[in-house]
Amino acid sequence: MTASTANAQRFREFKMPDVGEGLTEAEILKWYVKPGDTVTDGQVVCEVETAKAAVELPIPYDGVVHELNFGEGVTVDVGTVIISVDTDPGAGPAAAPAAQQAPQEAAASEAGDAEPQGRQAVLVGYGAAPSSTKRRARKPQAAVPAQPEPVSAALQAELNGRAAPAPTTAPSITPAAPAAAPVTPVANGAGARSAGRPLAKPPVRKLAKDLGIDLAAVAPTGPDGIITREDVHAAAAPAAAPSPAAPAEAAGPVAVPAAAPEPGIVDAAARERRVPVKGVRKATAQAMVQSAFTAPHVTEFITVDVTRTMKLVQELKQDPDMAGLRVNPLLLVAKAFLVAIKRHPEVNASWDEARQEIVYKDYVNLGIAAATPRGLIVPNIKDAGVKTLPRLAAELGELVATAREGKTSPAAMSGGTVTITNVGVFGVDTGTPILNPGESAILAFGAVKLQPWVHKGKVKARQVTTLALSFDHRLIDGELGSKLLADIAAVLERPKRLITWG
Repeated sequence: MTASTANAQRFREFKMPDVGEGLTEAEILKWYVKPGDTVTDGQVVCEVETAKAAVELPIPYDGVVHELNFGEGVTVDVGTVIISVDTDPGAGPAAAPAAQQAPQEAAASEAGDAEPQGRQAVLVGYGAAPSSTKRRARKPQAAVPAQPEPVSAALQAELNGRAAPAPTTAPSITPAAPAAAPVTPVANGAGARSAGRPLAKPPVRKLAKDLGIDLAAVAPTGPDGIITREDVHAAAAPAAAPSPAAPAEAAGPVAVPAAAPEPGIVDAAARERRVPVKGVRKATAQAMVQSAFTAPHVTEFITVDVTRTMKLVQELKQDPDMAGLRVNPLLLVAKAFLVAIKRHPEVNASWDEARQEIVYKDYVNLGIAAATPRGLIVPNIKDAGVKTLPRLAAELGELVATAREGKTSPAAMSGGTVTITNVGVFGVDTGTPILNPGESAILAFGAVKLQPWVHKGKVKARQVTTLALSFDHRLIDGELGSKLLADIAAVLERPKRLITWG
């Protein structure tokens, strides 16, 4: 057995798995182990966040952690090795795996002046691959007087906000020109720099324009003579008043204070934060764009007296069959939605674009939109239409608790058919919800408020809410959507219909 084969059997590598449905990457949120720690088969070693949820990953080996290939906060492609384990640590030291041995650098020379080949930057633990690039032998050059360091064409192009020019063949070296006369410093103390347009990036140019600063009069402190944001602010600040102890005959010209910025002008960029779009937030954004520009949305509204429903909620909280369960208005809204779907099963469908078919479903996977620290997710209760009220309450409570902990599995968020979003918990009356991709309808449940309402011919204070139903107009026409929303409202107005219609 060769050393490389023995190492391959001893050092086992664990790759980033596909923990969802065809996901391509995941971000490492937290490592629970470090190199040198002992691990066992099935032990959770890290937590990762996919585009759908946060998931804990167990290691399938016994041994000692040899190496962690990525740090926390790094997004890793599925199939990439993230951790290696020494499964036989008692066997003593072993040669590093072949993949981890850095190849020797080959020497290449030309005209007697050789330089080592370049090496490519690679991932930790995987060594470096030799570059095939060879440098040409250096030619002796005539000494030239010291000049300001030139700015590269690419950098100049970036500063001027245009594409870099194509590289051209370097001209032959010509005899050195006489040293240029020194550049006279400007009044504000700027050092010598090449003539022409001042070097500054577009945001800095905009800042100077907003503050009324002439870049030609600003002393650059950045590399290659670039004017920085701090340089512009320094030029905009009023010059310090001369010290009373300074002699009147002090040599040198008097610096003229720069014009003060106009009132109300601030540097907005200095008060902005930028956060990469990734994980759940990225997936949500992509899904909403896909839904909004794929399914033709229709939204209808209805305002309903839910006084009887709110009274039923209080009664159910005292019911022994509901002991230990979370009973709230959302539970009865969900049940009313399911009863209405049972009366109009055609709404429970999806659009198959590839086959140009409508898929009618004899099951209802009820999604509940949940706000979490990582963004909005929509886990669903499988076969919600056949659940009893206590069972529906139990699964609804588990779903919300798991979502808030960030432990919702990708499977729990797949296969939804319809969704409820409870905007009322934020005090919002209603909204125009966007469909979850692949679903036919979404119901927005607004805040329940005490309002004047005509009840039995008299104006009384009643508990009222507004419902909004968005649906895919390819699947549900106006008549069907209106009947569905009207039935939901009818159940909430007179909840005894849960029995007669259910």
